[in-house]
Amino acid sequence: MKTRLALSCLLFLLARGAACAEPDDLGQQVLAETNAARRNPQRYAEYIREFRRSFIGKGYRLPGSLNVVMTSEGKGALDEAVQFLSRQRPLPALSWSPGLAKAAADLVREQSASGETGHGERGDMRKRIEQHGSWRSTIGENISYGPDTARQVVMGLIIDDGVPDRGHRKNIFNRSYATAGIACGPHPLYRTICVMDLAGGFQSR
Repeated sequence: MKTRLALSCLLFLLARGAACAEPDDLGQQVLAETNAARRNPQRYAEYIREFRRSFIGKGYRLPGSLNVVMTSEGKGALDEAVQFLSRQRPLPALSWSPGLAKAAADLVREQSASGETGHGERGDMRKRIEQHGSWRSTIGENISYGPDTARQVVMGLIIDDGVPDRGHRKNIFNRSYATAGIACGPHPLYRTICVMDLAGGFQSR
C-alpha cells in the first residue's frame, strides 16, 4: 500500500469582484476539469499555452486584475508542463467518491477556521480518510490554495510551480487512482482552499 502527499502553494490573486464558483459546486467542477486533463492531456496543454501569454518575466496578470502574481519558476514551469502533457497518454476519468469528499471537507473546515496549510501531521490524511470508509490500493491528496475557478485549480496543480517533484501533477496523472472526492471553501489567508483526496478505490461507511 502506498500514500502520496502533495501541497500546492500557488497563489492566484484575482481582481476584487471577480465571479467565483460557489464552494459546494467548485469541488465537482474541479473533478470535471481534472478528468478533462486526464482524458485529453494534449488539448489541456493548449490551456497552459494560453495562460503563458499572461506572463511578464516571472509574474503574470489575470484578465481583469490589476495584481501581478510572482511565481518561483516563471514560464519555465509552464513550458515543462506543456512538454509533459504533450507526451502523456490519456487516462480514464476519476469517479466521484462521496466518502473521499467528506474527508476532504474535514480538512477544508479545519483550515478555514485555523488559517493553517498543509496535510497535517504524518498519517493525518490517512486517518481522515479512514474515518469515512475503506480504501484500496493507494491514497493521495492534493491541496490548492488561492485559485477559485476549476481551471485555475487544475492548471496550478499540473504546472506545480516551485514543487521539485511535481507531486500534484503525478497524483492527477497516476493511473492507480480511480476515484476522488474534492471539497473547497474559504481560507483566511489564501482566499480559497481546495482539497482533493484520491484512491484506487473507496467504500464509504
